[in-house]
Amino acid sequence: MQKRTLVRTIPSIATSDGAGVKLRRSLGAMQGSRLDPFLMLDEFGTENPDDYIAGFPPHPHRGFETVTYMIDGHMRHEDHLGNVGELKSGGVQWMTAGRGVIHSEMPQQESGRMRGFQLWINLPAREKLKPAGYRDIPAGELPVLERDGAMLKLLAGSLELDGESLHGPINSQPGAMATDPLFVDIDLQAGAGIELPVPPGHNAFVYAYEGDLTVDGQPLATQAAGILGDGDRVQLKAGESGARVILLAGKPLGEPVVQYGPFVMNTREEIEQALADYRAGNLTG
Repeated sequence: MQKRTLVRTIPSIATSDGAGVKLRRSLGAMQGSRLDPFLMLDEFGTENPDDYIAGFPPHPHRGFETVTYMIDGHMRHEDHLGNVGELKSGGVQWMTAGRGVIHSEMPQQESGRMRGFQLWINLPAREKLKPAGYRDIPAGELPVLERDGAMLKLLAGSLELDGESLHGPINSQPGAMATDPLFVDIDLQAGAGIELPVPPGHNAFVYAYEGDLTVDGQPLATQAAGILGDGDRVQLKAGESGARVILLAGKPLGEPVVQYGPFVMNTREEIEQALADYRAGNLTG
């Protein structure tokens, strides 16, 4: 058994996306800041409606998956397939763009806090042109486990902890998805710590979005992605102000990544085809 340690830190950078939604981007902010199979991580969080009210009007994607985790707030998802989802506090939207999807995510509130994350996960070459899919997961479908000052919420993957099994609504059977993702939201009370299993060989990182956190005794700055070395477990501990952190792990694909905005493929020719398909109205099949 080997504990994972911090090997690299990727600070988040203030930016905006959509129609001007203000956010902080860590993974994907700069060239070389990805972690296979994770392409991008955005954190959004504000009580100022001017920072989010314009939302994300209709836009395309191809070749990867998007995961939106809404901690606070309310957005509506609509796409070309006819899906309509109400993403509310504590819920998750898991969308597989595959061959192509055109969707929007628009705020359904004019005041109050909107807070959460959007994660992009790559798809293997053999799945990049598969049909698009969408799943809306309300907060009540996310399993929660409490242990000695720690509360875990499992969005994807499975955890074995103290003889108890926890299975998320996405990828509950290991190996069912090519990237075999694990996604855990962890709330640690002041001074609390926890040691969690992480599949060996998976790339993994943690992102502390509140409080003070150490990873195997190493401090991690708030609003930064801490890339973990290999191992089969990770030890997290909160400081005097407690900590909130997300843990992500996934099986690396080991394939070339060529990205042009909302399209992520394996070659430049495939990107050019995606652009041609979009202009011709054939992106989604």
